[in-house]
Amino acid sequence: MQLSRRGLLAGAAVGGGLLVAWGLWPRDYGVPLTPGRGEWAFGAWLKLARDGVLTVAVPQLEMGQGITTLIPQIVAAEMGADWRQVAVEPAPVSGAYANLPLAAKWAPLWLPLAPGLADEPGDLVTRRWAGENGFMATADGTSLAAYERPAREAAAAARAMLCMAAAERWGVNYEECEAQGGLVLHGGRQLSFATLAEEAARFDAPDPPPLRPAPYSERPIAMGVSQDLAYPRLDLPAKVDGGFQFAGDVRLPGMLYAAIRHGPVGDAVLSGYDSKAGARTLGLRQVVKSRRWIAAVADTWWAAEQALTALRPRWRTENRADSGIIDQRLDEALTNGEARRIATRGEGDRDLGEPTVTYRYEIAPATHATLETASATARVADGRLELWLASQAPAAAKAAAAKAVGLSAADVVLYPMSAGGSFDRRLEHDHAIEAAVIAAEVGAPVQLVWSRWQEMVAGRPRSPLACLASAWTAREDGTPGALRLRVAMPATTREFGERLFGNKTAFAALDAAEDPDPLAFEGALSPYAIPAVAIDHVPVDIGLPTGRMRGNAAGYLAFIVESFIDELATRVGREPLSFRMALLGEDPRLAECLQRAARLAQWDGGARQSGNGLACWRIGNPATGEAVARIACVATARAGEGGVRVSKLSAAVDLGRVVNQDIARQQIEGGLVFGTSLATGSAISFSDGLPTESSLGALALPRLADCPDISVEIIAGDGEPADPGEIGAVIAAPAIANALHSATGLRLRRLPLLSEGI
Repeated sequence: MQLSRRGLLAGAAVGGGLLVAWGLWPRDYGVPLTPGRGEWAFGAWLKLARDGVLTVAVPQLEMGQGITTLIPQIVAAEMGADWRQVAVEPAPVSGAYANLPLAAKWAPLWLPLAPGLADEPGDLVTRRWAGENGFMATADGTSLAAYERPAREAAAAARAMLCMAAAERWGVNYEECEAQGGLVLHGGRQLSFATLAEEAARFDAPDPPPLRPAPYSERPIAMGVSQDLAYPRLDLPAKVDGGFQFAGDVRLPGMLYAAIRHGPVGDAVLSGYDSKAGARTLGLRQVVKSRRWIAAVADTWWAAEQALTALRPRWRTENRADSGIIDQRLDEALTNGEARRIATRGEGDRDLGEPTVTYRYEIAPATHATLETASATARVADGRLELWLASQAPAAAKAAAAKAVGLSAADVVLYPMSAGGSFDRRLEHDHAIEAAVIAAEVGAPVQLVWSRWQEMVAGRPRSPLACLASAWTAREDGTPGALRLRVAMPATTREFGERLFGNKTAFAALDAAEDPDPLAFEGALSPYAIPAVAIDHVPVDIGLPTGRMRGNAAGYLAFIVESFIDELATRVGREPLSFRMALLGEDPRLAECLQRAARLAQWDGGARQSGNGLACWRIGNPATGEAVARIACVATARAGEGGVRVSKLSAAVDLGRVVNQDIARQQIEGGLVFGTSLATGSAISFSDGLPTESSLGALALPRLADCPDISVEIIAGDGEPADPGEIGAVIAAPAIANALHSATGLRLRRLPLLSEGI
């Protein structure tokens, strides 16, 4: 592998270039991208080469969502560049690429004593903290919200500078020139970007940059109609021919390979191992141990893995995670625990007396099941640590690895790699710390790769929960006048924040599991016009470290609320679609999604044994101006001897303005498949501190033959572009649960939905 920090993905050959600024405040981070021969550095985002290649720095982790196409596409459209000459460079960790919307959203995690000082992207505290800490995390679908505007400004500034260079040659005003297709035009004259690159570097960009009248967007086309893609994915050719480089593909001269064993889930300490037996493994170079793990370093990864088997490490573990204990603690908390009110609408449940109906819902822990397990390569030499890593939070990973080997963050170079799947799994950085420690002790470059078993043992599954959903309904038609959710679950987001920002171990971070966690209930106030809503959190320490997963709060809230709404309709014999429509007067766009999904699926009313079920949800807060993704989905499902079978998913989606229709559709379809996996499998259970599932095959994940027929209609919209990556993942489970009720007459209220319960 030829390692390079530029040209990771390219539509054409990469050459030298011109770097163009975009002016993100503050301006004291230097030049994040190191200029090469024939390059002129003016800022953070763009390089224009003498051969015409435009290189765009992308500060977000590419993990399959297409961000290494979206940001360059925004730049190319605003600048008037030729897409065939666009390349991508992963941005280094720098405050110049601060993700301000995410920093504001996560203020309760990094500023827990006074989050109100930093809960807006424009707050001075947010900007300063995010900049100084190089906070450029990839999460919560914030990439476009954070980077579309600065990317457009970078491109507009570059376009103006190129026009200035051309105008000077022609003796005209630069405002009279236009740029398109990689050319600057005036009348019948034209000059290529390549010809003008060096001259353009001498000009100062206008302030503010001259943006085009409107940001780029694509209108949806009818399903089944072929289209010529204006901006095909840059990473597609390399992924098709196998040349695309992931974190596990790094190869360095003299590199050794490490495998690892972690102790059981709990307060585990390494108590011993058979060093003599391990030493007999051919190719073993060294054994490196820590308090909670032991690693073997060898000439090949397989030799290292075999050595660990021979070493037979032993552990002394207290408070071992166990599924029986987890369920017991959730049950006790739900019944008798102290609740903290997280959100209220109207009067909540005040003075309402006993609810009309209460149902209990449960969700088991779920694992991310990424194709690429945790992989990191480290080299420690001359007082410097180099890391090759796929990370959603690279600044935190860099700082944690530096601390682990006694260096400052300034002495660490992190080379951003792409991830073979993440689903928020790569927000964790245990493997980066371990790789750095192993490489420092061995004194050679080391690549650490977790086995699938270790991914199960030391991963951070989605939090389990138990919920009592209660409603006070009208006697005549069952319309809910009040809704209350009482949810027992760990304070997952606070726990995650202690690991990410406090650099605590997973077991130490469990101290935060008993604190109330409003971030674990984002979007809990559903889109339905229910006058009174109360959301209560009963925090509980279940003895199992938990983490974030694709969809996060919406993933379990949508299942609970949409299953409950369906049950309320069924109680009074009302048709589920019309029941929902009557409650959506305050969100007509979601109501339109419902109608379109019903038409797309030829909705039959969900009559008994039809096997059709309906659900809808939204992610984002329209009251605050946040971009909102809306979806409605009709599922067709049955239960049989082989498990739950989902034959069809029909979805209508409103994302506002869509930047790239093809990528949006890919993300929605992929999300629906991911959501199906959470509905029918992905669960992980524990016995005596160890998972009872050890492979992907044990997770009941949908295979190609199990994947349903998927139809997606994207509704043309305006406004800020919403993220398409999570909305499909959260809607599949409730739609499938409602479909199974239609097919069988029985209600499954626990995820995953197991056919044995029918």
